[in-house]
Amino acid sequence: MRPTPVTPGPGQESVWDYPRPPRLEVVDRRAVVRHGGAVVVDTTDVVRVLETSHPPTYYLPRRAFTDGVLRPVDRTTVCEWKGEARYVDVVVPGVPPLVSVGWWYPRPDRRYPELEDRVALYAAPFDAITLDDEPVIPQPGGFYGGWVTAELVGPFKGVPGSWGW
Repeated sequence: MRPTPVTPGPGQESVWDYPRPPRLEVVDRRAVVRHGGAVVVDTTDVVRVLETSHPPTYYLPRRAFTDGVLRPVDRTTVCEWKGEARYVDVVVPGVPPLVSVGWWYPRPDRRYPELEDRVALYAAPFDAITLDDEPVIPQPGGFYGGWVTAELVGPFKGVPGSWGW
């Protein structure tokens, strides 16, 4: 059962206006990710994927990450739209690694070529993630990787009872 979308205010967008299949957008945003006292990535080369009921998932270029911080792991999943995802740990010397905290599409579906060599990250495990200096809130539920910011209204997929949306 589809929930009642929140009406967006000035400068806001509703995740219920996002399309299915998802749309990809290159955006002019600065993403900074911190873990273990270190900046692991700071980039303005940002792509977001918009899908109905989900906060955007942000993809950052692999080359923008600090050398050695991304460690490929033996885990894959399949997205019906984007293809087979491979996972990475984030490793910062002196702190425990963040396990399977990011994913990328080595050979994304032909509809999403801009995702090649880009990594998306779950926000919750990191010390901080910001978009244009605004702290990011993780998408509810822990299964999805969307980043919630003030310009978004939901409700968001991932809250209890939302599995069938």
